[in-house]
Amino acid sequence: ESRAANASNKEINIQWYIPSLAKPSNYTETKVLLLYAYNTKPVKVSNIKIFSSMSVFSGHLWIPLARIMSLREKLSNLKQQAEMLMQSSKSLSSASEPTSFLEQSETLKIIPSKKPQMNVAKVHLDEKTEEMAKRCLSEVKALLSVVPALSLPLTEIPFDVTLQSIASLEDMFDPANGCIITEESLFNWIISLFH
Repeated sequence: ESRAANASNKEINIQWYIPSLAKPSNYTETKVLLLYAYNTKPVKVSNIKIFSSMSVFSGHLWIPLARIMSLREKLSNLKQQAEMLMQSSKSLSSASEPTSFLEQSETLKIIPSKKPQMNVAKVHLDEKTEEMAKRCLSEVKALLSVVPALSLPLTEIPFDVTLQSIASLEDMFDPANGCIITEESLFNWIISLFH
């Protein structure tokens, strides 16, 4: 059974199409096509010819390539900033709680997996990083909103900020690759923008 035909939980699948000839009729700059599909309940497709579901949705958006590249760079900077905050908070907590040699050696064990797991702990943002996050997410909202004119800048962060959620957003805006997003609060926010 193919992964594409099964989703055991809610997920958004993002793919990019960079056309060589096909272009929207009113284009003035290079645009790429964001293709998305998501399910709100688990799905299993056994026969595509007779598949019908009220919990599967799809769509597309034309987005200027320059804005995607700019946003991806900002998201990369945000991820680095969040990683530094996580490291400094770990340093503070480990300084206050000395660990034994055995506990340290336990943390060095590497568990093999298909994909390295990102940290899903909530990142406690400082004021500067929170402002950076709001600017990035306001731009995500403006790019994905069906009616961009109504997309006002965010005054608060609409989901739990973890290294995983920032990395997922960075992957989402990489036109060379696609991504799958499953984190609940990020999933809910992104699909709210598609409506």
